[in-house]
Amino acid sequence: MNIGDKVVYPMHGAGEITGVEENEVGGVVSSYYVFRLPMGSLKLMLPVDKVDEVGLRELITPAQVEEVIKILTAETEQIQGSWNKRFQTNLERLKTGNILDAAAVARNLSRQNNKKKISSGERRLLDLSRQILISELVYVCGKTPEEITEWVDELIASGETEES
Repeated sequence: MNIGDKVVYPMHGAGEITGVEENEVGGVVSSYYVFRLPMGSLKLMLPVDKVDEVGLRELITPAQVEEVIKILTAETEQIQGSWNKRFQTNLERLKTGNILDAAAVARNLSRQNNKKKISSGERRLLDLSRQILISELVYVCGKTPEEITEWVDELIASGETEES
């Protein structure tokens, strides 16, 4: 990995490697990749030797955006059980780092929230899934976070009306 590379950091979203810094933690000096995320101006640091362990991956290709669109416009998946079972299922999907899983979680929770307000825990998962999804699409599609957010909302809503 090099400075300037755009990668996906699971549970955070896509970002750009802006540098490498040396930091001392617990008396041990280690090298850290520094990431900037396009949404929220968040700065993350990841130990260089933990890259494989956390599942850092490359961005999807522009051709793979079609798969994301299919997920966002598909029918809502109904997860059976209590809200905390749904929460756990959705959290596990987000931990995979797969954009298709993030898109499905965003779609399902957005539509569920439109019908009946979701719990605060599920609301945090909805916000996180949207951040993960939108941050990667910003880089892949070359658009602003606002443009991608509006587009994603339109796609989710277009599939919702088909279900009615």
